[in-house]
Amino acid sequence: MAANFWTSSHCKQLLDPEDVDVVPAADRERGITPEEFRLIKIHMSFHIWRLAQQVKVRQRVIATAVTYFRRVYTRKSMTEYDPRLVAPTCLYLASKVEESTVQARLLVFYIKKMCASDEKYRFEIKDILEMEMKLLEALDYYLVVYHPYRPLLQLLQDAGITDLTQFAWGLVNDTYKMDLILIYPPYMIALACIYIASVLKDKDTTSWFEELRVDMNIVKNISMEILDFYDTYKIDTQRGLPEDKISPVMNKLPAKA
Repeated sequence: MAANFWTSSHCKQLLDPEDVDVVPAADRERGITPEEFRLIKIHMSFHIWRLAQQVKVRQRVIATAVTYFRRVYTRKSMTEYDPRLVAPTCLYLASKVEESTVQARLLVFYIKKMCASDEKYRFEIKDILEMEMKLLEALDYYLVVYHPYRPLLQLLQDAGITDLTQFAWGLVNDTYKMDLILIYPPYMIALACIYIASVLKDKDTTSWFEELRVDMNIVKNISMEILDFYDTYKIDTQRGLPEDKISPVMNKLPAKA
């Protein structure tokens, strides 16, 4: 692993905002719009989270899995790489990378239990193992991911507002429902979450942010993206997107990629 973010493959792979959420031609041919493309990624991020709760892995593993999932679809189409299979495979791969290995057979067991009524989710162990090889290629074997969690804790302590930790941590968790981790350095995402938390909890951090000498325009832009996301999607934190909203979109995907 690189000694720090700035020398890591993660840093080198940061994208411009316009390069994210570009719908591949194969998906456009199936009638998938940019908004539907986003909805599928949000929905499957929740699927990863729910599956991770069943197999009991750390939050870092979930965050890495979602990052892999979102990276894949900056390079591959959902028509070619079925999100219903890519999602658990990303969790499987992330669990190994983060040294918290989950057996593929356990993932298969819980997927069948969670999605018993939907045959499109019925994959076997060999499907996950085969997709793992495809994902490694799609990710160019760059598996290092830096997350905002560590800088968040360090920055909160530095600012003397550790009482905002739980609230700010929840905001960081929610950023993985977006593509922010593909665009911005993790510490900037952490700062945006601290900025939102301090404003909503009525903490004056103006002088502290001035001392940091960070680009507040970027911090505020990230903050607005997070708040706009909440306002636009109004997602149930436990259940995700409403079934009647996501089912028509998922039905545009082929049953097997």
